Amino acid sequence: MREEANLREIARLSPDYLGFIYYRKSPRYVGADFNPEWGPEMDSIRKVAVFVDEPLESALDIMARAGYDAAQLHGNESPAYCRDIKAAGIQVIKAFGVDRDFDFSRLEAYEPVVDYFLFDSKTRDYGGSGKTFGWDLLQGYRGSRPFFLSGGLEPGNLKQALQATSGLPLYGLDLNSRIEQAPGLKDAEKASEAISMIKQGEYEN
Repeated sequence: MREEANLREIARLSPDYLGFIYYRKSPRYVGADFNPEWGPEMDSIRKVAVFVDEPLESALDIMARAGYDAAQLHGNESPAYCRDIKAAGIQVIKAFGVDRDFDFSRLEAYEPVVDYFLFDSKTRDYGGSGKTFGWDLLQGYRGSRPFFLSGGLEPGNLKQALQATSGLPLYGLDLNSRIEQAPGLKDAEKASEAISMIKQGEYEN
């Protein structure tokens, strides 16, 4: 999210989380002057700052000043980095791009220091590609931490995504570029349809 009017429009749909990207190379970057004033519609929504290899002190300062609840980390952040974010009382979501060569054993060092993993399509641009990946690969996950599924999710494939992750500790679905009108500008109609399907269980058999 980035535009104030769009933020309020989507917040009224009551998603569980809303994300704000602080990666300067992203077309969804919130900008250096982003200074959100959270309205009452945001009270029950967890606000997520999204970083890619942001220096630790800078990330902690951003989250403290704006009152973020969680950090979503898409770069090469170490387990120690995650531990320090978590120690500040911030929920940690560590993202990994998944392809056929992904080694799930690399997650073991992160298990004690994150709250959730996020599995996304592997790209050079740290997410936001609008592309799905082979969800069957997630059957290789043997960890105990719940995870978010990301990458090309939209109303038309939610049922398939849920079926592919059946029996796994799926925690949430991360909706982004496939429900946008433009980078950082969400389509309220598509968002409403997706959120309604998820909350009402319409994706189930």
